[in-house]
Amino acid sequence: MGIKVARGKSDEIIERIMAALRPYLDHHPHAEIDLYRQNSVSVRVRIIDSAFLGMSRADRSDKVWKYFEGLIDDDQSEISSLILLTPDETEQSIANFEFNNPVPSGL
Repeated sequence: MGIKVARGKSDEIIERIMAALRPYLDHHPHAEIDLYRQNSVSVRVRIIDSAFLGMSRADRSDKVWKYFEGLIDDDQSEISSLILLTPDETEQSIANFEFNNPVPSGL
């Protein structure tokens, strides 16, 4: 599947976040990873992966956050939204709807 910037342009921080997630994609080649800059201090990340099936939200977060440990704190702090879904959860997820239809933040 791959990693892609869902909207807007990439920047240095987005590139570093993408680099941090490449090993995740190596271990989960069917995952779909999208991210975008919401505003000057906020990056949203979404991972859709069938490997999350049967996992709690906390376990999903623990599984993914370990990939961000190599990022500097400033880069980590820009990740304002981490949406972790199975493919079947995407249609009913309010967070996924907001990811696909973001409300401008004004920052």
